[in-house]
Amino acid sequence: MSEEIKNKIEELSKKLEEHNYNYYVLANPTISDLEFDKLLEELIRYEKEYPQYLRSDSPSQRVGGTVTKEFKSLKHKYPMLSLSNTYNEEELRDFDDRIRKAGITDHEYVCELKYDGVSISLTYLKGELAQAVTRGDGEKGDDVTANVKTIKSIPIRLRGTGYPDEFEIRGEIFMPKKEFLRINAAIRKQMVEEGYTEEDIFERQLKNPRNATAGTLKQQDSKAVAERKLDCYLYNILGESLPKNSHFENLTEAKNWGFKVSADMEKVSSVEGVIKYLDKWDKKRNQLDVETDGVVIKVNSFEHQKFLGFTAKSPRWAIAYKFKAQQVSTILESISYQVGRTGAITPVANLKPVQLAGTTVKRASLHNADIIEKLDVRIGDTVFVEKGGEIIPKIIAVDLTKRDMFIEAGGPVKYITTCPECNAELVRNEGEANHYCPNESGCPPQVKGKMEHYVSRKAMNIDSMGSETIAQLFDSGLIRNIADLYVLKKEDLLKLERMAEKSANNLLAGIEESKKVPFERVLFAIGIRHIGETTAKKLAYSFKSIDALANANVEQLLEVGDIGERIANTIVEFFADETNKEIIQRLKMYGVQFELSEEQMVNASEKLKDKTFVVSGVFTQFSRDEIKKMIEQNGGKNVGSISGKTSYVLAGENMGPEKLKKAEKLGVPIISENEFINMIS
Repeated sequence: MSEEIKNKIEELSKKLEEHNYNYYVLANPTISDLEFDKLLEELIRYEKEYPQYLRSDSPSQRVGGTVTKEFKSLKHKYPMLSLSNTYNEEELRDFDDRIRKAGITDHEYVCELKYDGVSISLTYLKGELAQAVTRGDGEKGDDVTANVKTIKSIPIRLRGTGYPDEFEIRGEIFMPKKEFLRINAAIRKQMVEEGYTEEDIFERQLKNPRNATAGTLKQQDSKAVAERKLDCYLYNILGESLPKNSHFENLTEAKNWGFKVSADMEKVSSVEGVIKYLDKWDKKRNQLDVETDGVVIKVNSFEHQKFLGFTAKSPRWAIAYKFKAQQVSTILESISYQVGRTGAITPVANLKPVQLAGTTVKRASLHNADIIEKLDVRIGDTVFVEKGGEIIPKIIAVDLTKRDMFIEAGGPVKYITTCPECNAELVRNEGEANHYCPNESGCPPQVKGKMEHYVSRKAMNIDSMGSETIAQLFDSGLIRNIADLYVLKKEDLLKLERMAEKSANNLLAGIEESKKVPFERVLFAIGIRHIGETTAKKLAYSFKSIDALANANVEQLLEVGDIGERIANTIVEFFADETNKEIIQRLKMYGVQFELSEEQMVNASEKLKDKTFVVSGVFTQFSRDEIKKMIEQNGGKNVGSISGKTSYVLAGENMGPEKLKKAEKLGVPIISENEFINMIS
């Protein structure tokens, strides 16, 4: 009987993977969604009854459900380098000339559409997906394997034969346009039913497919990832024993192993062929269900690639051609003003709806009063709108030929002088572009925004509390500032709409857990303007407690590295405010951490004050993150790249050769892990 069950599970698994491949890779489904779901339900039922036969590569594992509290950082076996960009035909011909001058004249090019998503590196061992890592900084990325397994176009187990025992394949994960539109339509439908304004809806909706993809891949629950139907095109294979000696031919093989490789990839014999490909896709790209912003051109032969080699940042055998940002003209119907978390006022142009790069554009950024004045934009003007990697399209110019006498007589736009939310008089500090609402404790968007920042993952990490819950709590009068979170009662929460007992318990547990968050993150969380994560750490280790920081004057603050006069004045003003003092006093009373722990106190020093470090390589006694933390605890600063101002390069095993060369060339001292430990002992 057990052998019969095992065979049944294997048979169902094979059927489901075959249907997955037909649907997501070949775009040629052979059964209905209902039939597929029935087969999947049957498989899940068998696997629950006989868990000993559940395999890690089972189609049921794509459904998701794994919750990951943090994403482990993994080092890439092969660095994920960036590509040099080119923007016109002349620069493309220069690229071809450089290859010819290197002595290569019989080369072919492979042209691939440059999809606008999130780069991913997939490692396969003996035909099974072992890990999926984001690009990160090119040297290390985040392990998102559990979430990537939910993407149906990425095989968990390979098909066919002929693949190496171990290899890496890279690609671009993206959110199809139709899925992006579906999610936004669902958000709109729900919010309209709940009575939200157009501004609220606009704020809540996904801003573009690329950002939505990145956010989805970092979801804590892989079931939520599965629901968003991400897709992936694969475009590069790396390994020791690849079947072919050229890029195009290996990708063709990869299709037989179950990978989704774009049918729009082409191999051409000359730069003229490349230019024809560019012309074709510049016209056709908006017809695709995926955002594209250019074309990647690669030399096909691996032998030629090896001969051409790499610069410090990019391969010499590949280049990215970026399409020009697309423009349209439309009518500026009105200007509205939004208030951000810090009180910054952002003017937004409301446009007559127009199609741009495959989407309907109704709004465009106007940034600030200076930009409005520089453009001399007026209500009723015909304006040129551009979308070039912007989350919100931007107005780049006014078509003055279409400005009539009525618009002319209306005169320039008069920037608002009072807050659109609370009517407080706006202020504009010297040297700053933005106007601000000074009513920090009474302006609803600012109060809600500060709370959203306070509970965010990098701050207090109260992950059971999102923006909708905060809005509910604020609108119901239960909270008016961040300190009020700590006096919430279960009976009050249960009175809220859509707040069940489990949700209320989770929320209260998350708030209680936040009392353990260390001081440097609390300092970042309370939302002092201009104080980011790094500056908060510096201040925490310099002053050790909130009381010492609150009593510091401008001169004392300026002694901390990277603290300028503007930030110093902002800190002094923050702690002089009676409302802020009261909130901090209450937070202290509720048990929030406002001083370094005993361990941090022992380890903290000024031994590395004014010293900057580049940390590179693998270490034996501490992890790289631990070493960076030790640098900060002792008053030093971590930087990402070597320059003449770098104090030390802290080198572990397998330090990048280019960094080593640069350090030696600039005369920057290179120290070992033991030498560093001696410095802070």
